[in-house]
Amino acid sequence: MAASPSTARAINDRLALRLLQDEGPLTATQLKTLTGLSRPTVADLVERLRGSGLVHVVGESGAERRGPNAKLYGLVADRAHLAALDVRMRSVSVTVTDLLGAALAEASVPVGDDSGTGPAVEKAVTLLERTAEEAGADRLHTVAVGAPGLIDPGTGELRDSTGLPAWHRRLVAVLQERLPAHVLVENETNLAAVAELREGAARDREDFVLLWLGQGVGAAVVLDGRLRRGASGGAGEVGFLPVPGTSGLPSATGCDGGFHELACAAAVEALAVAHGLDPAGALASGHEPFLDALARRLAVGAAAVVSVLDPGCVVLGGETGHQGADVLAARVEAELAALSPLRTEVRPTSLGDTAVLRGALLRARDAAQDELFP
Repeated sequence: MAASPSTARAINDRLALRLLQDEGPLTATQLKTLTGLSRPTVADLVERLRGSGLVHVVGESGAERRGPNAKLYGLVADRAHLAALDVRMRSVSVTVTDLLGAALAEASVPVGDDSGTGPAVEKAVTLLERTAEEAGADRLHTVAVGAPGLIDPGTGELRDSTGLPAWHRRLVAVLQERLPAHVLVENETNLAAVAELREGAARDREDFVLLWLGQGVGAAVVLDGRLRRGASGGAGEVGFLPVPGTSGLPSATGCDGGFHELACAAAVEALAVAHGLDPAGALASGHEPFLDALARRLAVGAAAVVSVLDPGCVVLGGETGHQGADVLAARVEAELAALSPLRTEVRPTSLGDTAVLRGALLRARDAAQDELFP
């Protein structure tokens, strides 16, 4: 069934806007070539988008050739301002950007263990408000929050989880109350995976698993280019995975005894000390016995995931994956090959500590553009 004229116009407009987002400023001729639309159709859509305030003339192209220069059209970057928050156990980082994702201001603040829920939330909200003011963003359109824990797939809210600070859950509610913006929340590991898929180590992959190795341990599953959250939002909770070499078994209320016990930041530090190393520099030390022992631990958890999903690629994220880099990834790949017949490439994160914030920004940008673009 052929699309109606209004539907066809909407499809063409969105295609042009996506091209301007991905390729940067383009001339009408370039839009015609990339979209395959006729010259009159492109002329009409350009005027429509200019009239809507989404597109404007940003310059000219063609100074190197004879004849009149062609106008370059680009998205109106300040049509909307976005914010992304990376909420950790003891800190909050924020970046404020324009609609194109260009950073306008960034900041972070520690949140101590002794901070009560109210003061911790106020510190985080104040940080966002101050950063937005510094960026010249009078009104934020969309705010995306990345935080540890489970996201309820029905409500999109952060669920109350044992072991996570109470201020995390309260923060989202306060942001929704105080800001005239759309506030979205997503699991930090899922956001890191989205960033690695679109901008990082997994740009050439349709299927992969991101193994998050930090204070907490988790995984994000991407299959057929799509993030998979699971029925309850808990796909990838590998910290609870029963594995050999731990003190016992995990429970529904705690991941002690699970893969978390072998691979969390505290466990990596303890392993470094056991090898006579300073934990602060152990991952970059090149100390082979330590790196081999750590790789064996990580491969145990990775093998369980690989045996079920067969993703073909595992990305090591979080502070351990970032600091261990290619040296650790190569060792985990070798250990994994000995445990599983499924060929699996292991790569380190290429975004490092910025992965969650980048993923939150991409989430905010997608949501804002879905609403603003016709």
